[in-house]
Amino acid sequence: MHGYANPARFLKIARPATGWLLGIGLVLLLAGVVGGLAITPPDYLQGETVRILYIHVPAAWLGMAGWSGIAAAAISQLVWRHPLAAVAGRAIAPAGATFAALCLATGSIWGRPTWGTWWEWDGRLTSMLVLFFLYLGYIGLASAERERGGEGRMAALFGLVGAVNLPIIHYSVLWWRTLHQGQSISIAGGSTIAPELLWPLPLTMIGFTALFAAVTLMRMRTELARQKLEARLMRRAGE
Repeated sequence: MHGYANPARFLKIARPATGWLLGIGLVLLLAGVVGGLAITPPDYLQGETVRILYIHVPAAWLGMAGWSGIAAAAISQLVWRHPLAAVAGRAIAPAGATFAALCLATGSIWGRPTWGTWWEWDGRLTSMLVLFFLYLGYIGLASAERERGGEGRMAALFGLVGAVNLPIIHYSVLWWRTLHQGQSISIAGGSTIAPELLWPLPLTMIGFTALFAAVTLMRMRTELARQKLEARLMRRAGE
């Protein structure tokens, strides 16, 4: 991991990787969306509303995965002092917040015909809402630290503390009586979703994940370019 601590070495890999991830993500996402909206049959219970599954599930996964990435970056910064860790955390946060918001919005739209209400203070919904607010707090704290010229240690500590919410989100449907359905896909239990409805879901999940990674790399590259420019201006100002 420390082999990529050098920004020049990182950028040498990140530049082509961004294009590949963006292209692969768009192709898979388009295939999954077309399959989910136009090819798969309606669910025998939920009808056409089940099609929001192909957006909602990837959004939930990436909302949680994004914070996992922030926590991993925080550990790299606090323990190994990786020079790109703070940059990675700041790059991940806006994308993670976007998908957390998308998860809440699609869940609310899905819940209206299914539960008869737009919102319920359900364990899963409430803990995901908390995650969204954690993202906003992290973005604000990281931005403030950067403006003051700090190393981002407070934001890193915030990222680690906020990771406590991830198992709460995951196990909320087991710990509390909830309107939200239980886990539909697991490694041990397989899937409870009918195969004719399931096949577009991996396409949209991988597609959205690739786009998430591409956006994160683009944001990291942008911040490194800005840091390089700021350092160059400071050197010129000191001459």
